[in-house]
Amino acid sequence: MKWAFVVCAMVALSECLVQVPLERGQTARELLEEQGLWEEYKLKYPYNPMAKFDDRFAVGTQPMTNDANLAYYGVISIGTPPQNFKVIFDTGSSNLWVPSVYCSSPACNNHAKYDPAASSTYRQDGSPLDILYGTGSMTGILGYDTVMVGGIAVKNQIFGLSKTEGPFMEYIHADGFLGLAYPSISASGATPVFDNMMKQGQPWHKGSVVTFGGTDPNHYIAPITWIPLSSQRFWQITMDSITINGQVVACSGGCQAIVDTGTSLVIGPQSDIDNINSLVGVTVKNGEYTVSCNDIPQMPDVTFHIQGKEFTLPSSAFIRQTKHYGCLTGFDRGGHSEWLLGDIFLRQFYSIYSRAQNMVGLAKAK
Repeated sequence: MKWAFVVCAMVALSECLVQVPLERGQTARELLEEQGLWEEYKLKYPYNPMAKFDDRFAVGTQPMTNDANLAYYGVISIGTPPQNFKVIFDTGSSNLWVPSVYCSSPACNNHAKYDPAASSTYRQDGSPLDILYGTGSMTGILGYDTVMVGGIAVKNQIFGLSKTEGPFMEYIHADGFLGLAYPSISASGATPVFDNMMKQGQPWHKGSVVTFGGTDPNHYIAPITWIPLSSQRFWQITMDSITINGQVVACSGGCQAIVDTGTSLVIGPQSDIDNINSLVGVTVKNGEYTVSCNDIPQMPDVTFHIQGKEFTLPSSAFIRQTKHYGCLTGFDRGGHSEWLLGDIFLRQFYSIYSRAQNMVGLAKAK
């Protein structure tokens, strides 16, 4: 299944679409499993999927978490001449940051580093940037430079130059993050890239892609279901319920969900997740939600009811096959009442993030 999503200033903008191909890299978990380090890693750095949405960190810092299953990234460039970086396009955060030559953390030493001295368009800011993770933090400074996204030059874009990074970043394929959430949650008040695109009057995903500016019918099957945001900090919407075989099994009476390209799984409250996993035949082994790979074809679909429409995940979508741990479910527990609709969900649906109408659009992906 190809994965595509759109960030747009307007609902329909046919001219000048900017497309950034998304590539799938080896996940941190896959790398750690190959090295025999996964068990040690997951105990030392427990996964907290809701960390970046915790209101306790809403002012001054932008929390993030160590998601070992993130796989998709796109390439942007910063500076003149351009310096290339692989970034995760993250609708659950708002800052752009990359490793820099000022950083000597192990996580920086095996990734591309931005060198301000090598760019004629760099402008120093120097203000501190501190982004919290579930297991540590990224600290750095802010600067300005030209950022190239899909061939469009975003001039004087403020971004973070890391000086230290959390240990888990060493195992993530991407170099940094490009946040696509709202400015209100941006650390240090830094203007997000897409906001700068709009301010500069630049109305803007082959394979998996991210598209800036308008929708691309080559990647979805109509119709598009438009869902109003229930909060304009993240891309947060209201879900009606979740059903299996027509029976409500989670989100009874409605619940809140954040559509997040920076989360790999579908995350929900413990009791609801346990109920879903039980009904699809999950057993817990060494803290992992495992299923028999032979049972995948017989597993029931899981259907998300949103805005009166049905968005169905077949078992082939929500079961992950691993080399060393067999088959695992894509449903995991969070520490909050909100749900996170991550890659497991988004690979099945073309998702659109409309800043003009403050809505999320979903359509079946081609």
